[in-house]
Amino acid sequence: MRPFRCDKRRPAHARRSTRVREGSTAVEFALVALPFFLMLFAILEIGLVLLLDAVAETATADMGRLVRTGQAQQQAMTPALMKQRFCARMSVFSGDCPTRSYIDVRVVDNFTNPLVPDPTASGTFDETKLTFQPGRAGDLVLVRIWYAQPIATPFLSQALSKMSDKKVLLSTTLAFRNEPYQ
Repeated sequence: MRPFRCDKRRPAHARRSTRVREGSTAVEFALVALPFFLMLFAILEIGLVLLLDAVAETATADMGRLVRTGQAQQQAMTPALMKQRFCARMSVFSGDCPTRSYIDVRVVDNFTNPLVPDPTASGTFDETKLTFQPGRAGDLVLVRIWYAQPIATPFLSQALSKMSDKKVLLSTTLAFRNEPYQ
């Protein structure tokens, strides 16, 4: 049989300090948890934005191929149909794509100094500066696509967005000469 061990050997103030520290782990976790989870969500959100950027770039390249080879011109594609084709290539992000994407296709005089308006200059997206001119065979064409992605993490939206609505505006640009299609 074990003898009963009494804490009478420890002074009274030492016994009280152990009782006072009983909730300290919960308080320390509460202090560390908020910054930890904010950083974790920010890392996940940056990963999502990078994935979305890669998917949008691939979809833009596929759409640009339609213009470059003359398929868009021969099928008399409209901006709405081009946006539909672009959104079909956005895989898991295609659900909100029609409301979040903006497409600008235009013929330019040269690639060194193409005089094209910036629809983001005012801090909001100005759709009136967009056009759809796929050009003819041999024309120099500039294809620009923007995709607006809302950001939930507060400090990330301040760091990544120059827009007043705090959305990250992903941009993809292609410049090419149309092929000599018939």
